[in-house]
Amino acid sequence: MATVVISSYKVSNFPEGGGHFWVYMQYAQGLRQLGCDVYWMENFRGSGDQERDASALRSFVQRMERFGLSGKVIPYVSRGNARPVRGPYEYVGITESEAKAVFRRADLLLNFHYSIDPDLLACFRRTALVDIDPGLLQFWMSQGQLPVHRHDYYFTTGETVGTSAALFPDCGLPWLHIRPPVCLELWPYVHDARCEAFTTVSSWQGSDWIQDGDRLYENTKRVSFLEFAELPRMTAQALELALFLTDKDVEARRFMEGHGWRIRDSRDVADTPEAYQSYIRNSRGEFSCAKPTCMKFQNAWISDRSLCYLASGKPVVVQNTGPSSVLPNGQGMFRFSTMAEAADALASVDADYERHCRAAREIAEACFDAKQVVATMLNAVGRPNPVRGHAARPYA
Repeated sequence: MATVVISSYKVSNFPEGGGHFWVYMQYAQGLRQLGCDVYWMENFRGSGDQERDASALRSFVQRMERFGLSGKVIPYVSRGNARPVRGPYEYVGITESEAKAVFRRADLLLNFHYSIDPDLLACFRRTALVDIDPGLLQFWMSQGQLPVHRHDYYFTTGETVGTSAALFPDCGLPWLHIRPPVCLELWPYVHDARCEAFTTVSSWQGSDWIQDGDRLYENTKRVSFLEFAELPRMTAQALELALFLTDKDVEARRFMEGHGWRIRDSRDVADTPEAYQSYIRNSRGEFSCAKPTCMKFQNAWISDRSLCYLASGKPVVVQNTGPSSVLPNGQGMFRFSTMAEAADALASVDADYERHCRAAREIAEACFDAKQVVATMLNAVGRPNPVRGHAARPYA
C-alpha cells in the first residue's frame, strides 16, 4: 500500500471555504479508494492567540476525521508566522519525530503549496508539484513572482501547458498532464426538476493583479461577472451567485441585484464541506464566469467546482477558456463567450433538462473520476524519473 502525503494550501486557515476544502479532498479520497495510506500536511498560519489557534486546529482536525483522515493530519508552522518558531518549521499536535517517520516511509509527496520550504521537500523520497492554476502558475514562475523549488515530477491540470498551443512559458519543465478530479462516490447523481436557480460559489474580488509588461490588470471574478451583468434580463432562468463578500462590496451587491441577480453570501450557504455539497445539490445547474487570465491564456481551464456540479447531475454553463479536446460543448456542459451564447445555453438546458442532467453526470464519470486521475499520477511516478538530472534552472 502506497503512503502518500498531500501538502494542501490554506485549508485550515480558511474554515469558511467549504469549496476550497474540496479541491484537495478530491485527490485524497481518490487515493484512499485506491488503497493508499493518505496523510494531509498543511502550513497552519497562527494568529498569535494560543487559545484561538488551538480551537481552530481542533475544529480542522475534527472536520478531517469525518472524511476518514483521523490521525492523518500533520499541521506545521514556518518562519514569518505570528508566533515564534525555533527553526524553519515546527509541527503542531504531532512531534517532529512522528512527522519525519511518516515522511521517511512516504512513497510520494503531492505538493499543492507551490512555494513550500525546500528543507521540507528534502524530507521526502519523491516529490511532485501539482499545478491547479495552469497558465497563471507558469506566468508567476517565469516573472519571478513565485519561488517554486525543485521537485521530482510536475503535474498540471492545464490541457495546453507545455504544448505548442500554450500562450505562456513552460519554464523549461517536463509537465505531466492530468485532469482535475471529482470523487464520484461522494458526489452522487441527484435529479430534482423542481430545483430553480442556476448558481455558483465564488470569490468576488481580492488582491489578484497581473503585471504584464507595462499593463497592470485585475484578475478577479468580479471583472468577468460584471461583463455579464445584463444576462438576467435576457433569460427567464433564475441566476444566483454565492459570493465571498466583504463590507466593501455593498454597492457591487446592489448593482448586481439591480440587474436581476440573486446574491447570497457564500458563508451563509457554503461555509462547510457539507453545506457546499447541499448548495450544489439543490441547484438547477451552474452558471459561472472565469478569471480574465483564463481567457487571456486560453488554457482550457475547468474549475473543480464545475466538476462537483457535473458529478451531481447538474448541467454547467461556463465561460469558454479556450479550445479543448476534453471539454464538451452542447450537452451537459455549455461553454459561452458572449451574452447571447450564455442565454441560448440556459434555454437549451431548460428545453430538455433531464437529458442534460444525465449528460452532466456522464461527463464526470468519463473524464474526471478521481480514482482514474490519481491512478494516472501513481503510474507516472512509478516510471523512470523525468526530472532527476534535468538541466532547467530551479525557480527558487
